[in-house]
Amino acid sequence: MSEWARYADQLASQAKLASRGLAIASGGQKQRWLIRSAELLLSRANAIVAANAVDLAKAPEFGLNAAAVDRLTLTSKRLADIAEALHDVAGLPDPVGEVIDSSVRPNGLQVMRVRVPLGVVFFIYESRPNVTVDAASLCVKSGNAVILRGGKEALHSNVALHRVLQDALVETGLPEFAVQLVQTAERDVVGELLKRNDRIDVTIPRGGKSLIERVSAEARMPVIKHFDGICHVFVDKTADFKMALDILKNSKCQRPGVCNAAECLLVHAGIAEQFLPLVGEMLHAERVEVRGCDRTCRSIPWAKAATETDYRTEYLDLILSAKVVDDISTAIEHIDHYGSHHTETIVTNDLSSARRFTAEVDSAAVMVNASTRFNDGGEFGLGAEIGISTDKFHARGPCGLRELTSYKWVAHGSGQIRG
Repeated sequence: MSEWARYADQLASQAKLASRGLAIASGGQKQRWLIRSAELLLSRANAIVAANAVDLAKAPEFGLNAAAVDRLTLTSKRLADIAEALHDVAGLPDPVGEVIDSSVRPNGLQVMRVRVPLGVVFFIYESRPNVTVDAASLCVKSGNAVILRGGKEALHSNVALHRVLQDALVETGLPEFAVQLVQTAERDVVGELLKRNDRIDVTIPRGGKSLIERVSAEARMPVIKHFDGICHVFVDKTADFKMALDILKNSKCQRPGVCNAAECLLVHAGIAEQFLPLVGEMLHAERVEVRGCDRTCRSIPWAKAATETDYRTEYLDLILSAKVVDDISTAIEHIDHYGSHHTETIVTNDLSSARRFTAEVDSAAVMVNASTRFNDGGEFGLGAEIGISTDKFHARGPCGLRELTSYKWVAHGSGQIRG
């Protein structure tokens, strides 16, 4: 057995044992851990910022651009925000032990479905060290042990943050190995952990498409994931133009580098000649490059001609593909053909169109007269999220505390036997 296989075995075994202790931990214990973690985070801010400075000094070696460096950076203010997020998670209802439904059978047997933790989560992510704390807080609150594997560019920061979380576990009487960090950048460890389906119950990758494709190909356990966020805004013929412009601007321009940002605009042919020049004016002011069909380019002369590839691309940048469609049927067909089943929105004043769009569009989140940017755990009332899933089994859309649980059947009898 290789060195990295032994290391993966150790992490997985320790996590499995810790998960048993977490599954029976009280809500109060988990609350105390979250609050104590927040306190330690603030009291050790100087040490954490110093560790982060080591990562920032190495950033040029990893070819990080300005945006990536900003995501990597920890300051006292950002640590205070992370501590506040821990308090927010502490205030969320504990899902573990919730009776989802129950019934009494004719023979008197009481049957219940009870919410339980998944067990052990292997969480793989890139760049942002704040995700270390976010993911750990959600996993422990939902009764799961977690193995964290952050990006090599944030290793020193993550080690410092993990020390806080683990010290708080010990202080509050929770299993010491409920939160573990892979403390090496060696890629082979990831491959070894992805084989440990006997001790790891689910893997959640959060990062670029290549990372998620690798995890999906190699994992022997279920994976909660999404590959792309090719999100659409469809402006129907009855849409209010100002509302549509506001929604498109927010969907595309507020944070173009996130998975719920719009990547394609579809406009009903009945309003295209009137609406698209207004779109062009707004997007030009926002410095958005437009790649459109022939009809789009006639109304927005500075737009570039779109290719087939453009409609399949998640730009994560100030670039937007656009197409004029004949009707809502064509819009839905386009979304089904080119989309990634992440987030779509329709802007319309026609209730029947809204109902049809929400019924026929097969995406994790479908909006009516609202920005695609609302596909987010916090915005949907989950409090926080560990990621977004475009799969259909177990979890779909933003994944919060409940999505980190499963259920078991519990039956109480008084001596019943089956005839």
